[in-house]
Amino acid sequence: MKPYGNQLNFKKKVLYESKKNSEKISIINIKLIHQIFDTINISLLVLIFTLFFLSFNSQRKWSNTYKNLSKTIAINNNLIDYISKIEEFYISELESLNIYRKTKPEDLIYLDKIPERKESLFKKNLSNFIDGFNDSKYQRGY
Repeated sequence: MKPYGNQLNFKKKVLYESKKNSEKISIINIKLIHQIFDTINISLLVLIFTLFFLSFNSQRKWSNTYKNLSKTIAINNNLIDYISKIEEFYISELESLNIYRKTKPEDLIYLDKIPERKESLFKKNLSNFIDGFNDSKYQRGY
């Protein structure tokens, strides 16, 4: 078969057009792939920062909990010390009960009751008033 007229030129034009279209398609594909990767990268960064702040917050909560637990341990240790001191005191008291003997009515000494002196209210107030002048409680002047 013989080429008809300008068919050789037509082939070059079709090849050039198809090459141009494939370049457009490949550029569009590359842009789409870049957009997909950019979206993935941005979402990964957001995820990383979110998890970082969540872990930072949980670390802060754990630190506060640990601090409270340390205070509780110190208080419990102090309570144990106090309890042991109280037990020691009670044990010594119980041991001292065995040292002393129990009293009987014959062991008690009875004293006569001393009669109370009744002082009049007037004498009491007068003596307080005189003591106040002696102590300079009531001062003269301005």
